[in-house]
This record gives sequence, C-alpha cells and structure tokens, in this order.
Amino acid sequence: MGYRLAGDAAMVVHFLFLAYMAVGGFLAWRLPRTIWAHAAVAAWGLISIATGVECPLTALENWGRTNAGLAGLAPSGFIDHYIEGIIYPEEYTTVVRWIVAALILISWIGYGTLSRRRAARRGPVERPSSEGLTSA
Repeated sequence: MGYRLAGDAAMVVHFLFLAYMAVGGFLAWRLPRTIWAHAAVAAWGLISIATGVECPLTALENWGRTNAGLAGLAPSGFIDHYIEGIIYPEEYTTVVRWIVAALILISWIGYGTLSRRRAARRGPVERPSSEGLTSA
C-alpha cells in the first residue's frame, strides 16, 4: 500500500510540476518571489529535453509502482506514458514543447514589465548620505 501511495504521489507531483513549468511564470506576476522557483523548474525542463536525463519523479514513481507489484512506466518516461497520445497526438510533441516555451517566455516578459513598473512607482532608491559622518 505504501509503495503504491508513493508512486501515485509522485505521479500527481509530476503533473503539478509540468503545469507549473508551463504557467508558473504567470504566478510570479502576482507573487514576484516565485520567479526564482519557476526559473529553476524551467531550467530543469530545458536540461531534461536537451540531455534526455531521467526526472527523479519518474524514478520515484517507477520505484513505487514496481515495489507495489505494478508495471513500471515505459522506458520513454512519464510524458510518453500519461500525456503523449492521450492529451495530444504524439506527432505534435515538438509543437507542444514550443507552445510551453512560448508560454514561459511570455510570462517572463510580462514579469519583467511588471517589475519595472513596480520599481518606477516606488521611485528612486535613496542612499544614505555621508554628510555628518566623521572619520576617526
């Protein structure tokens, strides 16, 4: 039971991770500090696509599923098992990747624009003056 729960939890977290990768930059418009987490997630996505390295969440799900007596994921991984051919046809994988990249880029451009507007509203940063300070 515990292994199955671990595998299922990894699957849910994996879906959330992918959703955050696609649209998490828009969350940073409202919560600016989250941009760093989104940058890390987007970097991981780029690295995994470019190098084919296996995601630790895929390994965790496989571990849970096989130890629970279930079949593991296909060697092609999580996305091939749950998303390609189910949510979109496999031949559109490249198009979907470009759409996700465009969403990330648009969200970051919007974040940068909003950040500049917020900074402009706050005004220039005042620096302490050196007047009145004496040296010893």
